[in-house]
Amino acid sequence: MSVLEQVQSDVSAALKAGDRERAGALRVVASELQRAHKDAGGDAADEIAVLQRERKRRIEAADAYREAGRDDLVSNEEREAELIDAYLPEQLSDEELAAIVGDAVAESGASSPSEMGRVMSMVMPRVQGRADGKRVSALVKEKLSE
Repeated sequence: MSVLEQVQSDVSAALKAGDRERAGALRVVASELQRAHKDAGGDAADEIAVLQRERKRRIEAADAYREAGRDDLVSNEEREAELIDAYLPEQLSDEELAAIVGDAVAESGASSPSEMGRVMSMVMPRVQGRADGKRVSALVKEKLSE
């Protein structure tokens, strides 16, 4: 079952259970997943990218609401981000990510932060949605600064 099918099934279950808030949030995610399927044929990597993008939007919106003092809206955005988390693959541990980054640095022969792009282009396909780009970037920068 694809992520889209799972989300659509969960929308139906939420509606049957009378959970309008959950159903509404899942409908937005399902809509974005459907758009990705139409645009690119929709493979699993595309679905993960859509989920990550939607999660990131919720986190950024929550941060913006928090800065504006709108705590009533912060909790809703955070709840939606957690809802999306359930559909994402399990995140890599710090040790696993450090090993992947270390291997990429060694393979690329990179030795300075100016070569970060080359290392990032090797690492990101390997982590495939199991690590946030900011987290990967910070670790690559740290490794290249040593």
